[in-house]
Amino acid sequence: MSSEKLKNVKTEVLSNNYYTLNKLTFDYKLKNGNWVTQMRECYDRGDGAGILLCNKEKGTVILTKQFRMPTFLNDNKDGMLVEICAGMLDKDNPEACIIRETEEEVGYRLKEVKKVFEAYSSPGVMTEKMHFFIGEYTDAMKVNEGGGLESEHEDIEVLEIPFTEAVRMLNNGEIYDTRTIVLLQYAIIHKLL
Repeated sequence: MSSEKLKNVKTEVLSNNYYTLNKLTFDYKLKNGNWVTQMRECYDRGDGAGILLCNKEKGTVILTKQFRMPTFLNDNKDGMLVEICAGMLDKDNPEACIIRETEEEVGYRLKEVKKVFEAYSSPGVMTEKMHFFIGEYTDAMKVNEGGGLESEHEDIEVLEIPFTEAVRMLNNGEIYDTRTIVLLQYAIIHKLL
């Protein structure tokens, strides 16, 4: 890591159970030319990919619903979250990852996907970069019921809903996963359905 505004970076691992939580101490050069020592905690969980699945003929999208403990701890009464199909890259390229995750989570085998952008999830505390995709599906692509992998103890509900219903849920605050909001807004802006 090299930068004219950064020096003396020291990393201390605070936790390495499932992902890595580091404490970073470093000197940072301010706009006025002064150097200050700063400390940040940084969570490294790898990069991920997410997809909004669209069926233009039926006017539907596929979302998922699953329990998310961190949301339960922060004011989500039942911990259930409606979200796009998504997963960690696990050393795959983003396209291969999202095609694999789509089949595991929602049961559709996609042949191709369209990458629309990539962005940092929460750059103040996480290293994660998300790769965002749009994918078209048809009923003929369904190969299983989805629901996630038993070996990962996933318990995913598959939601195939009219796009108009997804937009209504978005506008009424029933969808509060940032990744899902971003891809639904992308679909609205680009008139995908």
